[in-house]
Amino acid sequence: MKWEILIENETDCCLIDEETLLEAAFLATLSHQQVTFFGELSITFVDHGMMQEINYKHRGKNSTTDVLSFPQYDADELKNFTKADFIAIGDIVINIEKAREQAAEYRHSARREIAFLVVHSTLHLLGYDHETLEDEKKMFAIQEEVLTQIGLSREVQQ
Repeated sequence: MKWEILIENETDCCLIDEETLLEAAFLATLSHQQVTFFGELSITFVDHGMMQEINYKHRGKNSTTDVLSFPQYDADELKNFTKADFIAIGDIVINIEKAREQAAEYRHSARREIAFLVVHSTLHLLGYDHETLEDEKKMFAIQEEVLTQIGLSREVQQ
């Protein structure tokens, strides 16, 4: 078995070779977290307007954001799955316009920013959050480890 990653682009933006990047970021995160089950993930790229609509509909926030994660299971449920299981883990929605803006703001590549958003969202799908400072530090440390593992550390510009 293997993971299926379904990618949909709802924007006019051209996504060049993003599938390989998305897969690398997602699979590296799963490996880091020692996930043994398999399944499918949906990633959708949207623009500011679409993200604002989704954010308002699901979170009651009438503003755009960079990424949203929609897990299908909570962390306790995920612990019960084994390598014999094939599940739909959830959905990730990435605002490609916001990702490109943030890449420029943080002075790194759009590839790194998109990979960061995939790693960040995958951790949310696995039950992580950053509601407390302690949780935020833990989550962000994992993100940097995974990004370094796939060659996209803060020092690397691609």
